[in-house]
Amino acid sequence: MDNLKTGADTLFLLLGATMVFAMHAGFAFLELGTVRRKNQVNALVKILVDFSVSTLAYFFIGYTIAYGVQFFARADLLAAHNGYALVRFFFLLTFAAAIPAIVSGGIAERSKFNPQLFATFVIVGFIYPFFEGIAWNDRFGLQDGLTRMFGAPFHDFAGSVVVHAFGGWVALPAVLLLGARHGRYHRDGRVVAHPPSSIPFLALGAWVLAVGWFGFNVMSAQTLDKISGLVAVNSLMAMVGGTLAAWAAGRNDPGFTYNGPLAGLVAVCAGSDVMHPLGALVTGAIAGVLFVTMFTCVQNRWRIDDVLGVWPLHGLCGAWGGLAAGIFGLPALGGVGGVSFASQLVGTLGGIVVATLGGTLVYGVLRVTVGLRIDLEEEYNGADLSIHRISATPEQESAR
Repeated sequence: MDNLKTGADTLFLLLGATMVFAMHAGFAFLELGTVRRKNQVNALVKILVDFSVSTLAYFFIGYTIAYGVQFFARADLLAAHNGYALVRFFFLLTFAAAIPAIVSGGIAERSKFNPQLFATFVIVGFIYPFFEGIAWNDRFGLQDGLTRMFGAPFHDFAGSVVVHAFGGWVALPAVLLLGARHGRYHRDGRVVAHPPSSIPFLALGAWVLAVGWFGFNVMSAQTLDKISGLVAVNSLMAMVGGTLAAWAAGRNDPGFTYNGPLAGLVAVCAGSDVMHPLGALVTGAIAGVLFVTMFTCVQNRWRIDDVLGVWPLHGLCGAWGGLAAGIFGLPALGGVGGVSFASQLVGTLGGIVVATLGGTLVYGVLRVTVGLRIDLEEEYNGADLSIHRISATPEQESAR
């Protein structure tokens, strides 16, 4: 933060923060279009309130853990370089807040509202910044150790592992501890489908996310002099690869087709600055097939009721992206270099371990103390029943 930052750098990063902030509308509409109609209001309210809780947790605790910056102790940062430090906090906050937004999609339609807000505060305030600081700020010297052993540090330019895989693997224990929605699976082996309530809203969410992702990836340069058109084109190619692969593997299913570009974009984040565009295309295509295959397996064979498929989409495709950076980033495959597959493997596994243990701890404690699931009446009538009551007329309330 001591290097000179210009007003143009501040504006550049502010535009990136705004684009990624807008992606949270994409998360909301993606969930809104996927859940059943009775739970749509809950999906909209949950994402906004989660973001607000994330902001407080990251401002007061998380940002300091990850980067050692405390705005109360460093008042000189408030206006220095056109307020660049504050905008950098805003930009990185939008990444941190993506973790509970990812989790929200997995636990939709049967999770209690207030315990999830508590989980958001702990995850964004403590658990996520711990790994973020290791990967992006060389906390505890682990990156230096990987460089000494394998010739390069763990490389994750825009968060395939740090954000997406982390969020997906935090969500997995939450989904398992919650259990399936009532009536989803029957003892006789039948699986009851809950089709998306609104394909147009699902598609809108995917479009908003895809557009915002160019801010997510390109603006991860964080200063104007480091901007790279390679990142933009690689993001485009991965998005296209993921779309076409998911469309083909999913047999033209619209839900798979619109999650395909997201799978490709998740996977390319880590290596978008070091891959050849053809490598990005392959990375995205593999992610698209991985999502369709594993979503189907998780839902139908393993009977894990991950509503939006956030573990396959973010957890597995994000992990693949971490490894792909160490494959397609190599000069032998047209990449820029400066990466090591061994470091990518260690860093990816490290992120998975921290996220899974953290998610298990937080949601495990909540389950045995205040509980995670809404009651059966609320689940049958809609998880957002309490929210509806806020604006219900006396006649509507008596009709309930």
